[in-house]
Amino acid sequence: MISIKRFKKISSTNAEARTFKPWTILVAEEQDSGRGRKGDQWFSPKGGLYFSLVLPKSDIHDLQILTVLAGLAVAKTVKDNFNLEPLIKLPNDVLINGKKVCGILTENIVGKEVKFSVIGIGLNTNISSFPPDLRKTATSLKLELKKEVNNEKIMKEIVSQLEKQLKAII
Repeated sequence: MISIKRFKKISSTNAEARTFKPWTILVAEEQDSGRGRKGDQWFSPKGGLYFSLVLPKSDIHDLQILTVLAGLAVAKTVKDNFNLEPLIKLPNDVLINGKKVCGILTENIVGKEVKFSVIGIGLNTNISSFPPDLRKTATSLKLELKKEVNNEKIMKEIVSQLEKQLKAII
C-alpha cells in the first residue's frame, strides 16, 4: 500500500525520502535544493510536479534499469494524456520538442548492502517561464499545451505505470 506525504516546500524530495519506509511517495509543491544526476540544481518552482518514490530492497543493483523504467512511465503518461511525443534521452531525461521536460534521479540507499532505492521525478508541468539560462533547453507541459494540467492526476498515472513495470522485476 502506497502512502503519500505532502510538503509545501522542501529542500529535496530525494533527500527527505531517506527517512521514510518503502512504498512512500513524497511530493512537494516546491523544492529549494532539487538536484539532478550530476548534482546540478533542478529548477523547482511552484507549479511543477516534484516527487520521490521509496522502493523496497530489491535485487536491482543497476540504477539505470529503474531510471529507464521511470522515464518510460513518464513518457507513456505524457503521450497517453496529452498527445505529445516525448523522447527519452538516456540516461535520465524526458524531452518534448527537443527541450527537457523531466529529469529523473534514482539513488540506492546503502549500508553494508542496498537498503532501499529512491526514484525522484521532476516534471515541468504548470511552469509558465524559465530563467534565461534554461529558456533554450527546458520546457513545460503548460508551455507546450497552452493550458494547465492536473499534477495530482499525472503523478497518480506515473506511479501506476511504474507499479506495473516494477511488479515484474521487484
